[in-house]
Amino acid sequence: MWTERDRAYWDRLMSWEQQLISYEGNDIEYSTASVIERLMQEIPENMRDRVFSQIDNVLFNVHSLLQGSQLQTEARERILTSARIFRDDIETVLDLRKLTIDQLSYINRQQMARNRFYSAVQGAVTGTGGVLPVAADFLAMAAVNLRAVQLTALSYGYDVEYPFEMTASLNVFHASMLPDRLKAEGWAQLITDVEDGKEPFYFYEGTEHIADESWLEEPLRQSVKLAVVMALRNKKVSGIPLLSVAIGAGVNYRLTKKVTEFAESYYQYRYLNEKKERTGR
Repeated sequence: MWTERDRAYWDRLMSWEQQLISYEGNDIEYSTASVIERLMQEIPENMRDRVFSQIDNVLFNVHSLLQGSQLQTEARERILTSARIFRDDIETVLDLRKLTIDQLSYINRQQMARNRFYSAVQGAVTGTGGVLPVAADFLAMAAVNLRAVQLTALSYGYDVEYPFEMTASLNVFHASMLPDRLKAEGWAQLITDVEDGKEPFYFYEGTEHIADESWLEEPLRQSVKLAVVMALRNKKVSGIPLLSVAIGAGVNYRLTKKVTEFAESYYQYRYLNEKKERTGR
């Protein structure tokens, strides 16, 4: 049954979607995009394709490692245990869709808080300026935020062990990290891919390429963060580089907040759209 709470969440999503569409980039965003475009034009096309392909492979491998990790198994069970507070017949991730939108949102908000905390901690460690944390920052950032998207999917009853859901979550990760002026386009592609899919969504029929020129702005911001961290790492208070630690934690927290909010909107849309189709709304 389509409820008033479903309608409230749906209206909120439509308002959020309209904000994406109406967003206009500022001069800094367009200047950054112009610099990236000029740099990309200096690189031969075949080399660009190889680089983007390698980034795609890294992200797919990180996603697969996370999916099969003990941490993911524990998180899956934690989500199911939380769901059984509301219904004792919850056995699988797919059963989560028996819950109401408020209940699913409550479960997901618990995961979002953890993910943002982990991201801030990872950023703070990078902020210490250690060689290994700085060198591994991009990979660690990707892992934290990919896991955040995976847990959002699980929290709304979408099992990332299915090929469709695995690739869909990677594309949600990609779209969530696009510049704000391009997010509406990324969102539209995600929704089109969902509507073109066929139940039970075992295979993915949309785009499977993640890295491209438009996606590079966020990694560029991360590079700026690293440059600032390295410049400030020797400015210590009681032996701790507090300013660089704060910058690292703050930048990472902001990024994961952006990723988790976008992912939550996507999976809420999936849940509500499917419920509308079932109830004829």
